[in-house]
Amino acid sequence: MEQTVRQAAELAKQASVDLGTTTGEQRNAALFAMAKALREQTPAIIAANDADMAAAREKGTSAPLLDRLMLDEGRIAGIASALEDLAALPDPLGVIQQERTLDSGVSLQRVSVPMGVVAMVYEARPNVTADAAGICIKTGNACILRGGSLAINSCLAIADVLHDAAVSAGMPKNCIIPVRTTDRSATDDLLKMRGLVDLLIPRGGAGLIQHCIANATVPVIETGVGNCHVYVHAPADIEMARRIIMNAKTQRPGVCNAIESLLVDREFANDLLTAVLPDLAGAGVVIHGDEAAQAAGAAVGVDVIPATEEDWGTEYLDLEISVKAVEGPEEAIAHINRYGTNHSECIVTQDEAAAERFLAQVDASSVYWNASTRFTDGGEFGLGAEIGISTQKLHARGPFALEALCSYKYLLRGTGQVRG
Repeated sequence: MEQTVRQAAELAKQASVDLGTTTGEQRNAALFAMAKALREQTPAIIAANDADMAAAREKGTSAPLLDRLMLDEGRIAGIASALEDLAALPDPLGVIQQERTLDSGVSLQRVSVPMGVVAMVYEARPNVTADAAGICIKTGNACILRGGSLAINSCLAIADVLHDAAVSAGMPKNCIIPVRTTDRSATDDLLKMRGLVDLLIPRGGAGLIQHCIANATVPVIETGVGNCHVYVHAPADIEMARRIIMNAKTQRPGVCNAIESLLVDREFANDLLTAVLPDLAGAGVVIHGDEAAQAAGAAVGVDVIPATEEDWGTEYLDLEISVKAVEGPEEAIAHINRYGTNHSECIVTQDEAAAERFLAQVDASSVYWNASTRFTDGGEFGLGAEIGISTQKLHARGPFALEALCSYKYLLRGTGQVRG
């Protein structure tokens, strides 16, 4: 296994040298070719995905995870369009970030360049295969794609289509390399490829991400785990709060920017919860709540399971939510900063001072006032297809795409200067 993964990394490293010197026009042409090939090969990709879906159902995979795994014509068309949207973005390479003449007379420029080789490790997300490959091509990086066993057929089908299309458009062979084994040791091998892999990005559950962070000797961007909250602070518009809560929890519960917890001021709890708990229950949401939530549920005939300490820190990724009454912004902020995962947090209120305090003091990559956390997305932020949502603070934070996959180097031009 070590040999197989090492060979893939070595091939990708070789490809990265040529890929990094391509022009923006050449890379954009490759992206258009990749999008075209996805559309043309849609039936074959769906057939591969059908095999994954059947195996996943046999294993009893949850509905939200099945939703992440599933591909149809519409989703593949969306993936292809995202590649074309990438091509429309400015070229991130060769950008002169700084320029000056030193006292010695040497001319200095700081110019954006590719990272080199980017490895993606991800679970049941076949769309990540195309997003990652597209962003890597746009930024001149070779990529190694290590998809999870649940989506292996889908990921390989997409990766092969994209690689062949990119090469046919003039990109170097092995610019996109999928890892073909489902053996978990392949991930551990990638984590140790220092000198070959320049950056590793895990996308998946907390277990995968923490494993990568704890064991990697290559640089890692921590992504994705989303224990997100909506906090409703009085005075608040109840109808606005209901819309935001329902959208953030139920529109797509299996994604990292869906909320997992609802906090509400104690003085406002009965008014809000007697309105929103029936909405949640009607949408099939299992509710875990404190005494205030249980009392409000009993008043409107909604079953509320007594919440445990574990519930406050749980990313359900399903139609489940924890509900808690708090004394005000100070307790809400403290609760979020203790149990949240630095992803996306929201306050719903008409109190501007409280909202600005929340925006300033909550430690998360994206903090909202009166808007759903579901907007935390590269496309919604105008970044094009994202490669992940970073919950760390160094290098990249929040939805990240092109700029985060670029480094820079200094170019210095002289006329024979030496240092005295």
